[in-house]
Amino acid sequence: MHHHGYTWLGSAQELLKDGPRRPLHPEFRSSKAVPLECAHWLLKPVSFVQGTWGDPRQAAEWFGQQVRASVRAFASDYDRDTARLADAIGRMTERVASGEDVVGGWYLTGQRFLSVCLVACSPHRMRPEIACPVGATT
Repeated sequence: MHHHGYTWLGSAQELLKDGPRRPLHPEFRSSKAVPLECAHWLLKPVSFVQGTWGDPRQAAEWFGQQVRASVRAFASDYDRDTARLADAIGRMTERVASGEDVVGGWYLTGQRFLSVCLVACSPHRMRPEIACPVGATT
């Protein structure tokens, strides 16, 4: 079991266009927008994978780095609460170790949206039929 990391930063309006976020849509594979289902990241080109980790701590650290890099731009004070955010990131190692996906999404200033995902792979708990995009087996 390992996890792949994916991020997407784009217009919040793009989230309303759910067609390209569905695997059967002709633009799905080329669209960098976050898919409607987390496991469907695994159907995207391998170039979309931003990291692969077998170690849950390393995966959680990567997730935390991605989130902290944008925290100042979070649209709400609640989301910018660094103590609450640190607590949530601290608990991620256990979730990753148990084979769960970890998904985060935040509205940012300027009508943007940030999505950070750790997707379990080989196999994915809910979609074991989806092959690993990088061909890894562990």
